[in-house]
Amino acid sequence: MRRQAATAKQLVVVRDSARVRQKGAKRLRDASPQQRVDVTLTLRGPKLPDAAVFARRPPSLAQFRAKCGASRADANKVSQVLRKFGLSIDEVSLETRSMKVSGTVAQMEEAFHPNLGIYESAKQGTFRDREGEYEVPAELQPIITAVLGFGERRVAGRKPSKTAAKATHPLKPFAPQDIENHYRFPQGRGAGQRIAVAEFGGGYFAEDLAAYCKLFGRDLPTVKRISIDAPIRNLAQMNRLKPAHRRDEIGYTGEVMMDVQIVAGLCPEAEILVYFAKDHQKGWVDLLNQTIKDRPVALSISWGAAEDSGDWSKAALNAINERLHLAALLGITVCCASGDDGSGDMQTDKRAHVDFPGSSPYSLAVGGTMIRHKAGKAVEQTWRVGKGRRIRDVGGATGGGVSSIFAKPGWQKVSVASLNKGDFKGRVVPDLTALAGPPMYDLIFQSERSPGGGTSASTPVLASLIARVNALLPPRKRQRWLTPLLYAKTSHGLSMGRLVCHDITIGNNVSNPKPGIGFNAGPGFDAVSGWGVPIGASLLLALGGSV
Repeated sequence: MRRQAATAKQLVVVRDSARVRQKGAKRLRDASPQQRVDVTLTLRGPKLPDAAVFARRPPSLAQFRAKCGASRADANKVSQVLRKFGLSIDEVSLETRSMKVSGTVAQMEEAFHPNLGIYESAKQGTFRDREGEYEVPAELQPIITAVLGFGERRVAGRKPSKTAAKATHPLKPFAPQDIENHYRFPQGRGAGQRIAVAEFGGGYFAEDLAAYCKLFGRDLPTVKRISIDAPIRNLAQMNRLKPAHRRDEIGYTGEVMMDVQIVAGLCPEAEILVYFAKDHQKGWVDLLNQTIKDRPVALSISWGAAEDSGDWSKAALNAINERLHLAALLGITVCCASGDDGSGDMQTDKRAHVDFPGSSPYSLAVGGTMIRHKAGKAVEQTWRVGKGRRIRDVGGATGGGVSSIFAKPGWQKVSVASLNKGDFKGRVVPDLTALAGPPMYDLIFQSERSPGGGTSASTPVLASLIARVNALLPPRKRQRWLTPLLYAKTSHGLSMGRLVCHDITIGNNVSNPKPGIGFNAGPGFDAVSGWGVPIGASLLLALGGSV
């Protein structure tokens, strides 16, 4: 393994930067010294305020920048030092504590010692990556807390959950009006609201959205497609890709269009921002930075991976979590899917796992339900089909459980024990839930009806509900981070979540073949459905609006 010759400047290891090799990957060779590399640095900043304290009234933008941003002096010092290595300072964002820096592999090796290589795996093909730790010049060690973008390893994922829709079901897949009626959405169409959607793969088929809106009699909304660092391809452009790449991108596009159609059908008068970023650690940070700058009322993220999968470095988890904290302070509710593979979350050990970023204490984690007919009645229960895990595109179950990385925040006054040894008192997910399984959602993809689901679908439903509610609140009660408010006591002496949700008490998220353990739904809050499915009109009233 290659390492650059020591420079005149002393370098020191960045805390928590260690990263293991991607499972199944092989290092082929060192990265070419002349290859260009773009990285995003995370800078230190003042200790962030408790976001839950600001949930009832977020700070003004001026207050936010003064209390939360990195210092200009720190940014100037980093710029001065890194330019000596030949690196280019491309962007400085004090409010997001970030700097974008670029240079050649040789320059990055001299400045940071990341030991970059070209790797190959069945999972991803050929890609640039690193393993082990990286370093920074000693004089910058107190300032730089993470450097993201050395590697191009994919860190998250998302698979279609469509198979269950093929089974015979007495209910038809949900159209927009069905969602509104079932969860008692308040009146309106999201006028004046801005909703963001995060995408880490796929493209955009505008004709499918137009067909969806026409089919269900909804106005075509304003959709802004924003490239963070990834191309936004249409079908003709995808057809020019190599077969394996084309197959993946078209598959991911089905997921993109599901997100957009659900939001568009429920909030056709809102402005919808669709961010396209590369699925690596830098892409996640850059996307959240853009979210902070745009300040939507909600961001829907239907992508994720087990928080302890090994693909995330701890420094990157901390950097992403810090951006989620900043977003929460601004009153942005980041809705995150809890995963579609039950308590195992695609891991193959005998432990229970939860999905990140849903496990962040600054997210609104969203689980999944399904509707079954029992004794002639439609009963909504925890989503679990087959063995609770998508194997050969069959089965699936809502994620949920107790984090082994993020401690339970003070506002989450619920009692759920971890299934893992050690009894870590971690953040419990999900917070809320919505339809993910049968009868699924009625969608259009490549001009054909294509039902879909999964927590990838329940997540944009919650983001849309938040926007619909926000539009009807008095101005002083708008744009508030919802999650901690659900756990706060009301004048009735009960948590808001109990008053604004229909409790889900049937089902579990046991995932097979391993770990074969999971959580059960029951009366009150649980680690399968959270508080339950939302009652939109009740949520509006509880937050201070009127129906």
